[in-house]
Amino acid sequence: MQTSPSLPPHTAPRTVRAWRALTLAGLVLGYAGYYLCRSDLSVAAPLIIADLGAQGVDEKAIGTFASVGVLVYAAGKLFSGVTCDFLGGRRPFLAAMLASAACTWWFGASSAFGVLLAAWCANRLVQSTGWSALVKISSNWYSFEHYGRVMSVLSLSWLFGDAAGRFFLGRLIAAGLGWRTLFAVAGAILVAIWGVCLFAVKESPAEVGGEPVHSNPDNLYGAEGDVERAHDLHELVLPFLRSTSFWAAMAMCFCLTLIRETFNLWLPRWLTHATGISAGEAAQYSALFPLFGGFSVVACGFISDRLLRGRRGPVISFPLLGLVGVLYVMGLHDRGLTVGQAMLCVGLAGACMIGPYSFLGGAISLDLGGRHGSATAAGLIDTAGYLAGAMAGRGIGAIAETYGWDRAFTVLSAVAVLAAVSAFFYWYRHEVVDHRLHESGE
Repeated sequence: MQTSPSLPPHTAPRTVRAWRALTLAGLVLGYAGYYLCRSDLSVAAPLIIADLGAQGVDEKAIGTFASVGVLVYAAGKLFSGVTCDFLGGRRPFLAAMLASAACTWWFGASSAFGVLLAAWCANRLVQSTGWSALVKISSNWYSFEHYGRVMSVLSLSWLFGDAAGRFFLGRLIAAGLGWRTLFAVAGAILVAIWGVCLFAVKESPAEVGGEPVHSNPDNLYGAEGDVERAHDLHELVLPFLRSTSFWAAMAMCFCLTLIRETFNLWLPRWLTHATGISAGEAAQYSALFPLFGGFSVVACGFISDRLLRGRRGPVISFPLLGLVGVLYVMGLHDRGLTVGQAMLCVGLAGACMIGPYSFLGGAISLDLGGRHGSATAAGLIDTAGYLAGAMAGRGIGAIAETYGWDRAFTVLSAVAVLAAVSAFFYWYRHEVVDHRLHESGE
């Protein structure tokens, strides 16, 4: 394997390492800030309904905001990745933060259904840029030997950023803040975080005197993978459309996002159904899903980099087989579970799913796209995922209501089978066949 290039004589390695760490911290903080202005809707929903219910803003309206917002977010992902590969990641990352804060203030100052929907959709649209820009910046700072570990740290920003944002906003509500003030505070905090990121986040080592890093030699562009900026749309997108490995990654993301969004939305409901506990207890126990998922993200990133030398296939494929089993058991025993048994199922589901899931828009996007097309890879993969995520609410909810949670989890276990098959195909195609072709020079 190739190694990162040495630093030029005039640049102290310690300085570049410090800026690399500072940029990483800024990206984590910045993307967690995005979630603060995304989680506010669900946290404030009861207050919004109580205030504007007479004007038609009820539970159905909030659901419309969420569902349409996901579709807009998916559409934005389709274009944001390409944009970042042409323009770089830093400017879009920072600009989208300010735009999201403005949309958050707009929402908090509105009352009419149509205006609230427009403000929320605008917020989701600009936020769709954040992750693709983050991936682009990461591709410039870290060589491929570190993709797994770096992206696992960055993935914690959306995993725990959501939880931290909900907790913080919940505390503000408990202190007596109204929903409009809540949105004003969330936007103001994101602007403050933008100020930190403006200083901390650099586009690439070249800005502080360092040299470029190398992309994965098995990327879809070959030697062009180390070229930072794209200049031709056809040249940028076509390698992904021709790659069966990339389509396998998109299939995995479609399946796993459907499962993830189902857990995010319906897990408390299943817990009350399966164990008979209260809604408040179910909400607390549902936190085990992202908690064990976070442990899985870090472990998978470390194993793929340090033990498997950059191979993601085994670390994705085998946990997904475990996920198939866990989902099947959750459907088989959808009533009469003890709290301990339910907690075990939830924790195992998070551990088996979220670690592999984090690779798709992270390390795998970097592996396939290199510095040249990593943002496009992340954007396209996430688009497939969030289109599936839009099905989690009404689709899975309808199955559970009509046929029961046992049937709903049977469907999810079948979806996990498709994800596992796609994972094994990706492993064989990209990390065995394509790798051998690259080594042979074909």
